[in-house]
Amino acid sequence: MFDEWQAKSPSIPRFLRVAHPQARLVSLKSVKTQNEPRLRVAAIDFLNPAPLMWDFEHPPLDSVLAQRYSIDRMLPSECAARLASGEADIGLVPIAALATTPGLRILPGCTIASKDHVRSLLLVRRAGQPLAKLRSVAADTASRTTIAYARLLFHKWGNPAVPFLPLAADLDRMLSQADAAILIGDPALFALEERSNRFERTGEELVYHDLAHEWRALTGLPFVSAVWGAAHGDSLNESVARDLVLSRDHGLQNIDALTAEWSQRLPIPENTIRSYLTGNIHYVLDEECMEGMRGFFRIAAQCGVLPTYTVSM
Repeated sequence: MFDEWQAKSPSIPRFLRVAHPQARLVSLKSVKTQNEPRLRVAAIDFLNPAPLMWDFEHPPLDSVLAQRYSIDRMLPSECAARLASGEADIGLVPIAALATTPGLRILPGCTIASKDHVRSLLLVRRAGQPLAKLRSVAADTASRTTIAYARLLFHKWGNPAVPFLPLAADLDRMLSQADAAILIGDPALFALEERSNRFERTGEELVYHDLAHEWRALTGLPFVSAVWGAAHGDSLNESVARDLVLSRDHGLQNIDALTAEWSQRLPIPENTIRSYLTGNIHYVLDEECMEGMRGFFRIAAQCGVLPTYTVSM
């Protein structure tokens, strides 16, 4: 299906050119953990991982987990760097980092993925400029994985060499400097909410592409954004995986509470937040998501967007 995608893009960023050996999904085995310091966790400061973080932020388990884990919040693109530098032990890493950061291991159980429309990963272009004719794309650098997916889609759209310009997530500013814009996370959700207001304000007709839907339509695969990863050499036991999975499960059981909390933090209606957390984002690293990751890495290697990387159970 992807034979026509063999040509390599001449504008692949340096961080996507790093060689990396085959890696694996790790099953955490019991090891001695007494007297070890708290594990440092690099978490993502967006709405979509909120269910994963429930127990770390809410009673009755937050105080217990605070004795075992130290949480630091940042953009997705920073998480892998923290692990690579030794500044974090566990991180919610964009999956592209698995192929470019030696030694990262996947912790089983949890993911941030979408099996069709996701809403929070957008490519926005002017209606009069076809995808194949775009001369530049302003890219929110919050997630390297989304940029990699977008690069693969541009191969399919017949524009593999379109340059990506790193810019902060401000749609008006991005479109003033490029033909299209990629928005990720909360800024993308806000851009969708403001779609009608922006048209009334500017009169400019825009097309909003949901990147997860575009990927699903092309490949039949889910769009897997991030997984919990561990740095090379860390000694983690089964209780770590259990803590992460239980936190996710408890978060999914408390969607109404999360909706109320985040509606106070974001200028987005409660019903949008609720449907986003329950319908757009998938949090279980199931076999379909594993196959989605395998397909992503296979196609990325074919197109020269990422070095060869193999995920195995």
